[in-house]
Amino acid sequence: MSPLAAFATVLAAMAAMEWIAWASHKYIMHGPGWGWHRDHHEPHDNLLEKNDLYALVGAGMSIAMFALGSSWVMGASAWEPGTWIGLGVLGYGIIYTLIHDGLVHQRYFRWVPRRGYARRLVQAHKLHHATIGKEGGVSFGFVLARDPAALKRELKAQRQAGVAVLREALED
Repeated sequence: MSPLAAFATVLAAMAAMEWIAWASHKYIMHGPGWGWHRDHHEPHDNLLEKNDLYALVGAGMSIAMFALGSSWVMGASAWEPGTWIGLGVLGYGIIYTLIHDGLVHQRYFRWVPRRGYARRLVQAHKLHHATIGKEGGVSFGFVLARDPAALKRELKAQRQAGVAVLREALED
């Protein structure tokens, strides 16, 4: 595989991971996987959450792809793109950790962005946490954030339709 094709594969895998993360967050974490995700939506003082187990799932995906691409593991049947896909999944995981756990939830550092896309990311994720329980909600992605004003309108419509219960701060 040429260096350009390898680089393109890494970028494509990173882009695909945002869609995979969005779908798993909406349909697994806020569905049958709520048992692991619930504590992420509830106040606590714990260093770790059950929700952090999802990071192990992501790491497993990356490791599996690295193994598929490795001639040490697969021998002659190694699939070279697996290595580059694994690197893309790993890259997305690092970006996710810095943005979601670091910037938004301030688990590793303290910085409150005042403007720009970083502020939009924080606002969008805070609006995701505006619902009580797993029903309804907005902004299930982690790196791409929609306009917070549009997300607020969507949350209010969900509340009026009886789909979502909102925390008091957003009920106005």
